[in-house]
Amino acid sequence: IFLSLQQDVIAGFLYAILILVVFHPVVDLIDNFNLTYQYAPLIIIRTAFEMTAVEKIEEQLASLRIAKRSTLSEEPAYLLDIDVSPPAQSESSRFVAVSCSNKSIRLYNRETLNFLREYSSHPGILNGVRFAHACDSIVFSACSDGTVKCWDVRLATQRAVQIFSGYPSNVFISFDINCSDLIICAGTEKVEKDTFLVFWDARGITNCASAAQEPLGVYSESHNDDITKICFHPIKPSLVVSGSTDGLVNVFDINRDNEDDALISTCNSDSSVSFIGWSGKDYKQVYCMTHDEGFCWWDIAQLDTEEPITLLHVLDVRDAVCVENNSLHYLVGGLYHEKADKLFLIGGTSAGNIHLISCGTDGLSLVGSLCGGHAATVRSFCWNLTDESLLTGGEDAQLLLWKPGAVERSLAKKASMKTASSVQKRVRVHNSSLKSRKK
Repeated sequence: IFLSLQQDVIAGFLYAILILVVFHPVVDLIDNFNLTYQYAPLIIIRTAFEMTAVEKIEEQLASLRIAKRSTLSEEPAYLLDIDVSPPAQSESSRFVAVSCSNKSIRLYNRETLNFLREYSSHPGILNGVRFAHACDSIVFSACSDGTVKCWDVRLATQRAVQIFSGYPSNVFISFDINCSDLIICAGTEKVEKDTFLVFWDARGITNCASAAQEPLGVYSESHNDDITKICFHPIKPSLVVSGSTDGLVNVFDINRDNEDDALISTCNSDSSVSFIGWSGKDYKQVYCMTHDEGFCWWDIAQLDTEEPITLLHVLDVRDAVCVENNSLHYLVGGLYHEKADKLFLIGGTSAGNIHLISCGTDGLSLVGSLCGGHAATVRSFCWNLTDESLLTGGEDAQLLLWKPGAVERSLAKKASMKTASSVQKRVRVHNSSLKSRKK
């Protein structure tokens, strides 16, 4: 009995020492903040169960549900690109602009998705739509006829208020406008041996001048095939990244005197580039996706160091992400979430389901899937950081607004079959058979 009691005393003594060692730092911390000891267990419990910023964002993305659905137009078309107007004087964004495969731009109300108007005076195929950053009523579009047009949604006219003309052989398939609304850049298809990045001074739009604007100049040496994507830096107006079917992703500083000096980085994706974007704190990272569903991610801040700039290179995202029934058929694009400092990819299926994928230097993982919205391949999207909402458009001619925890009140039903398109051969077509051929 004595030995048993002695063992209990020793065990109790050791337990008391353990409690002091573990809780003493917490008690000191609490003392530093003038708190009483009785709250120590509560603080420890709360810390253990608090969600990180990334986990909260991932939970929000996974909880996205359909809030609104646009009505089908009389002439259904693929919705190829989407942009949202900037908030006007602390209000929410007012307009959504969509470029369509029938050579038109459609304008919708941002909150209701009610159709407002359509601009259809395009002789060629549209390749992108962008709002000005400082004005929610000015929208731009690039066209295969070698022009970038500017539209003022406040005016009751079908005419562009300004036209930025390229050179005679130019066929524009990509474009963007910088964050200060001063410079427009468009990328061309390869014609014979030539492919160009063409630049204009965009300041004339403030005067709503109707005269055609000539280019400031071109870059012609850095790509040797179609320039499929252009993306200006979100906060540095002189930085722009371009992607091409030659596999190269080039970063330029257009403040430099010539093209050779302006080219500050060349990254090779080893495949035809389908999407590019900026990410990371202060947007010092560049990422791209390829037409065979590959993904590359680089840290441009490491250019002048001994560290490698490649953060992640995935040959085929469909093989790298575990999705039920292998139902990841293609990638649409990416979005960088500033609050969580996290990059996400968006992919989908030919049946219209959308997959949200978390991207880290250790690999890719599925965050969640958005089902029951689209009836065919999703072609375009636009992320709105203000209200954590997502807009998506597809080959079913539907524009959908997704919000966390939303409940769809519309009685409209999704289309049972995707629409026909006169430019199906001209725009990107995702092919899931590539996966089996590569194996």
